[in-house]
Amino acid sequence: MHAVTKTSPVPFLDLSTQYKKLEAEWLDAIRATGARGSFILGPNVTEFEKEFAAYVGVKHAIGVANGTDSLILSLRALGVGPGDEVITTPFTFFASSEAIDVVGATPVFADILPDSFCIDPASIRQKITSKTRAILPVHIFGHPAEMDEIMKIARERKLAVVEDCAQAFGATAGGKVTGSIGDTGSYSFYPTKVLGCYGDGGMITTNSDALNEHIRRLRNHGAVKPFIHTEIGCNSRLDEVQAAVLRIKLRTIRNDIAGRQQVAAEYTKRFAGTAVKTPSLPKQGMHAFNLYTVRVPKRDAVRQALTDAQIGTSQCYPQGLHLQEVYKRLGYKPGSLPVCEHACTETLSLPVYPGMPLDHIERVCEALLGVVKG
Repeated sequence: MHAVTKTSPVPFLDLSTQYKKLEAEWLDAIRATGARGSFILGPNVTEFEKEFAAYVGVKHAIGVANGTDSLILSLRALGVGPGDEVITTPFTFFASSEAIDVVGATPVFADILPDSFCIDPASIRQKITSKTRAILPVHIFGHPAEMDEIMKIARERKLAVVEDCAQAFGATAGGKVTGSIGDTGSYSFYPTKVLGCYGDGGMITTNSDALNEHIRRLRNHGAVKPFIHTEIGCNSRLDEVQAAVLRIKLRTIRNDIAGRQQVAAEYTKRFAGTAVKTPSLPKQGMHAFNLYTVRVPKRDAVRQALTDAQIGTSQCYPQGLHLQEVYKRLGYKPGSLPVCEHACTETLSLPVYPGMPLDHIERVCEALLGVVKG
């Protein structure tokens, strides 16, 4: 961590510094791709899929166009569709539930745990019906969900499990990397993620040979070979140039995650003994800290004070998915999922990224504590 002047703004995420470090390799990769003339499902995608599968500890990794498609294609390959229900969390980005709707199923929202913000297994049990086909847990902010209990429920009730790992690349639960535990794991390579590209991209992981083959067909128009189609698929292929930069980034990802954890530890140390409730750490696992999200009293006033001090923040999430306008038809009311709804009034995500300057961390803490104590 290096010192900077106090007058510079504190960005929520600094992607430009990382890009400058990778620029030469990135441009070389673009030139090599152009010279090779292989732009769709080329060698970079093939090699990245192998390297990604090895990192996660699974048999198969399938590159797709984005994280949302990774969820949709996973659900489709598992046979989830009209008339089915999928239990998921209301405290996440909209894509998690949107994917369930896109395949024709109905999202059923369970409440969350107050410390990790992940889906509550006890609430999952309460939401299971004869129509339940799958569970879609989200490893929110980089904290792994309670996968041991979730998998126990799934086995008991013969349910599929689709892990949403969009915010949790590299996190672990019970000695396993997230994305290697359920039937499939879904990843986003959106630029803000722990492992992000310079555009959109996604990945699906699985240990099932049958799911691997099915998803590979689905991502490429349902084709078993060129011009021969056995089902209706879609066009969802990881871009060759994005795969090239992801291969570069994957080589140093452990250092990047360690950098995020270092920033998180600095925050947690400075907030000790204050009214700021810092993120919990998994009992048997590792937090990847895609986001560092605290609970604070007077959240809106705190965020405004940080904005006034030129400090970037994000409000993840201002409203539970169960209360969104688009889901009025499902009949949830205020008070339906109280733990989630309370979290939405207190949570604030602070800047966190590898190499974040120590001066910036101190400025964030000073500005935040100035409001909380005031």
